Amino acid sequence: MSKRDFYDVLGVSRSANADELKKAYRSLAKKYHPDQNQGDKEAEQRFKELNEAYDVLKDEQSRAAYDQFGHAAFDGGMGARGGPGGMGGGFGGASMSDIFDDLFGEFMGGGRGRGRGRGNGQMRGHDLRYNMEITLEEAFEGKKAQVRVPGSVACEACNGSGAAPGSSPVTCPTCHGDGKVRASQGFFTVERTCPTCHGRGQTIDKPCTVCHGAGRVEKERTLSVNIPAGVEDGTRIRLAGEGEAGMRGGPSGDLYIFLSVKPHRLFERDGADLFCRVPISMVTASLGGEIEVPTLGGKKVKVKVPEGAQTGRQFRLRAKGMPVVNSREVGDLYIQITIETPVNLTKKQKDLLKQFEEASSPGNSPESTGFFAKVKEFWDGFQN
Repeated sequence: MSKRDFYDVLGVSRSANADELKKAYRSLAKKYHPDQNQGDKEAEQRFKELNEAYDVLKDEQSRAAYDQFGHAAFDGGMGARGGPGGMGGGFGGASMSDIFDDLFGEFMGGGRGRGRGRGNGQMRGHDLRYNMEITLEEAFEGKKAQVRVPGSVACEACNGSGAAPGSSPVTCPTCHGDGKVRASQGFFTVERTCPTCHGRGQTIDKPCTVCHGAGRVEKERTLSVNIPAGVEDGTRIRLAGEGEAGMRGGPSGDLYIFLSVKPHRLFERDGADLFCRVPISMVTASLGGEIEVPTLGGKKVKVKVPEGAQTGRQFRLRAKGMPVVNSREVGDLYIQITIETPVNLTKKQKDLLKQFEEASSPGNSPESTGFFAKVKEFWDGFQN
């Protein structure tokens, strides 16, 4: 009996993306699951057919091979997919990432990226990412935040094993618990994922009715996150073991909190230093005086402005900036003044300014006097 086209098995088009494949598989797997169709051999066969189709199409490399060669791409291996054949057949279930998992899994966290396990059916859960936005004040003081994380947790009914209470997983009869099957192709031995247990090394005869053999269920959790004082935009906080639960009792993944800091209406940040622009009156800039400026901690600080201060003048307030994470160091606060030109003047104010201008000398405005002297020299050069 010839095999059906894997795309027809899942009821999707050949252009379906990964999400569409996954959605179609989950819907049909739930419909034909043995727990829902006890004693129905046709449903059992349909369920196996679905698993085989999805196992091939979910992997980019094996899907590409199937699109090019069809079922022939997987002939020639050991196990349920056929006997010895041509050279290309043995690579059916083994992608390059499978090979790298085998070689470097122990050094790279046991194949963390793919959530794989070896020999006991356990698979590490996926890592999760949570984006959190905080204010600059919260970054300054630090805080404890509560986050609600959707994900999977170990199934309580089967204690994460995936097997129904009173039963347990058994060693896969095809790969004998190795999770891989091997085939000799001339001078080469080709290894690929076991098609029966899908690399887990174990099979479950009686799946748990709650988690349907996965060993985990979907559940939203509330976690407490400690945000240290001084964190910067883009900081990543890792909560070990708070990601998705592993398959069939495997270790959980990690949860990564990515922080973004909202722009502040008064302060700009550069590392541990803060900058604040403060407008002052023309009179204060001319005669000098004191101004009160804010700090991010909520306190006011007096800054003495010298007589004749110009726009752009900076004043440094030591240790009034941001704290440095895991350090006693604190940045500085820089106050930059800008001189505000008076607006909405009364007739009396205008008359006083005219009197001031009449009484002024070039020495009262050295910058503008010097600038226009250079302009005159510039134009004289053109005339000559």
